[in-house]
Amino acid sequence: MLPTMEITGAGKDESQSSTESLLSGTTSTSSDSVVVAASGLPKEIKSKPLRTVVEWIVLVGAALLVAFIVKTFLFQAFYIPSDSMVPTLVVGDRVLVNKLSYRAHEPNRFDIVVFLAPKGTETALIKDLVKRVVGLPGETIEGRDGRILINGAVIEEPFLPAGIQSRTFGPVKVPPKSYFMLGDNRPFSKDSTYFGPIEGKTFVGRVFVRIWPLNRLSLL
Repeated sequence: MLPTMEITGAGKDESQSSTESLLSGTTSTSSDSVVVAASGLPKEIKSKPLRTVVEWIVLVGAALLVAFIVKTFLFQAFYIPSDSMVPTLVVGDRVLVNKLSYRAHEPNRFDIVVFLAPKGTETALIKDLVKRVVGLPGETIEGRDGRILINGAVIEEPFLPAGIQSRTFGPVKVPPKSYFMLGDNRPFSKDSTYFGPIEGKTFVGRVFVRIWPLNRLSLL
């Protein structure tokens, strides 16, 4: 027969203490893990808004850089403030200018061009003018009997409405690398008949499309 073992009061206490100690250790470890996990959560939550702010700053900065490059070297929008190019362009039209055009080729007759306003014609609000190239370098241009003559021959201007009369001026010899600029609204345009030929180096670029208003959207 196997001997019986009696657990004494001391043994019970020791066993119970050991069991409680074990349970207490497990609970403490689990509790510590929960506390660590819980304390780590706010740090992650706090880092997300910061990362989002940084991402937005980078995106906005990149967008501004792209816009600067496009405006400086490629295309620029202009607002038409006067009626000097009526009926082709009217007050309130918005156009896009191609700044690369004249890096690839020389200006052509009848191109619509934005150029820096000559001295004495600029204002606080108007720093650029838009006119049409009519006289090319080396040509002699003249306004006579309401028509434009180049080197003594009348030229056709199909973009002008019937009945539009050009001013009487000239003859004027256009200097090298310069252009004689006229507004389509001939009787009321302050153009090269007023300030003379314009140097090509002052050209901002060629107007190639009207973008506003939408019902007048068109290539030019």
